Amino acid sequence: MKHVKTFLFLSILFLNGLFLNAASNANDVVIPRPSQVTITGDTYILKSPITINQKHADRVEKYFIDQVNKDFNLSVVSKKKNTDIKIEVNKGLGLSVEAYLLNITTKGIEIVASTETGAFYGVQSLLQLMKADRNDNSFELLCQNIEDAPRFSWRAYLFDEARYFKGEAEVYRLLDAMAELKMNVLHWHLTDDAGWRVEIKQYPLLTQVGGKRKDTQKGGWKSDDTMGEPHEGFYTQEQIKRILAYAKERHIKLVPEIEMPGHASAAIAAYPWLGTKNEAIEVPVKFGKHYHTFNVINPDVQEFLENVLAEVITLFETDIVHIGGDEVRFNHWEEDDKMVQYKNDKGFNSFMDVQIEFTNKMSQYIASKNCRMMGWNEILGTNLHADDNIKFAETTTQVASNVIVQFWKGNLDELKDAAQKGYQLVNSFHTLTYLDYGNKNINLQKAYGFDPIPEGLPKEFEKNIIGSGCQMWCEWAPTIQDVHTQTFPKIAAYAEIGWTQLENKDFDSFIGRLKPLSKEWANRGIELYQFDELQ
Repeated sequence: MKHVKTFLFLSILFLNGLFLNAASNANDVVIPRPSQVTITGDTYILKSPITINQKHADRVEKYFIDQVNKDFNLSVVSKKKNTDIKIEVNKGLGLSVEAYLLNITTKGIEIVASTETGAFYGVQSLLQLMKADRNDNSFELLCQNIEDAPRFSWRAYLFDEARYFKGEAEVYRLLDAMAELKMNVLHWHLTDDAGWRVEIKQYPLLTQVGGKRKDTQKGGWKSDDTMGEPHEGFYTQEQIKRILAYAKERHIKLVPEIEMPGHASAAIAAYPWLGTKNEAIEVPVKFGKHYHTFNVINPDVQEFLENVLAEVITLFETDIVHIGGDEVRFNHWEEDDKMVQYKNDKGFNSFMDVQIEFTNKMSQYIASKNCRMMGWNEILGTNLHADDNIKFAETTTQVASNVIVQFWKGNLDELKDAAQKGYQLVNSFHTLTYLDYGNKNINLQKAYGFDPIPEGLPKEFEKNIIGSGCQMWCEWAPTIQDVHTQTFPKIAAYAEIGWTQLENKDFDSFIGRLKPLSKEWANRGIELYQFDELQ
């Protein structure tokens, strides 16, 4: 009953306007910034050994104990009553899926939520408060009430390992950073022209052949220089299962991206019959938009792709799978008599119509597996690459309404139009969210200023923008250090964009909260880009 009283008390404070906006929080340390904070002025001394109990939150309790052991080298003792910390999950509270209440009083600390996910995020905020107020083996925590929930349900980090395989340990490190920032989607780009990085049991050559290349371009898109050494690597299904379990403990969804119908060179190198040319090729050394594309009108190729997706969906236990769909060159389709005849027989204006028809078939198949398809906004049929000699006539077909569209390039009017048509969208507009564009092109303040809701979108359609992602493409990031300096500390800005209510965002406050977190990341061996604001 006590948790109900706590909830009612906090609700009354909120209704009476006694909550302080997070901007006035004297203990403003949490990233991403909470929705509402009330400071009472007293303190609670949390001392080792820390005592804790939980109700319906045993996995969250275990995570907290493990983190305190790791971060502070202090012990936590689980007890039935009279404890420092109480964590409770109660569906009857009626809080949203990721919301939590964190109450610190002179008598102790209480985290309540309607779900385990909400309780987990409450623990993340408590751990940040503890790091800010540590004094040897004790913590002098300012008494406060935090009521918190995210602005968006999709808060993603894209990690591209198709270009350069980084390995299991690095994925764990990224998942840890995402968890403390309350990011909930690892968009994992695992296949592309440059490599196939996930084991598919039914088609072993995908990794045996497609997971290796003899050399790699360096020096930029127009360069002929190479690294002078082969590159290879892939994740076994056993490794994927371990990583999936680790992500689940941190309430992070793994969304695999399996590119189709373009960016298919690695797969076609493994199985040449997948392409319209049916010719032996090697995994490309150079990056970019390659010509080899799946022969999507061949029933055997369609069956191959469905079999791959079936394995991936089962392996990742996912309800969303990303099929890419971007940057497709139609040259080989245009040169194939059967493909030309198919387009004409269908009455299609464009080979993009063939792609959209294929995309809808894949969407239907994915839906039959109780899963949803996601793709880059090329699947809407707009030509985003005419400047790169990709041309096609205006389309006459439309992608299925149940897909999730990830907007990355083009006119923002297309994003607004898709939202008004009822599509769910993730806004990852490249000039503001692509980490690989560099820290000078997208500095910390520019990144923090990004708003996933485009200006001019009618209010009633804002709900169709489900969130945002920041993208770490790795063509020019061969090392883990390259990934780190392009990701950290800027990832924190994107985390706050996804979580914090717009009216609570404040760049100066963000910088103040980011400085100690940046030092902590550096202590973990993460090499950060040194923005002037953090000096």
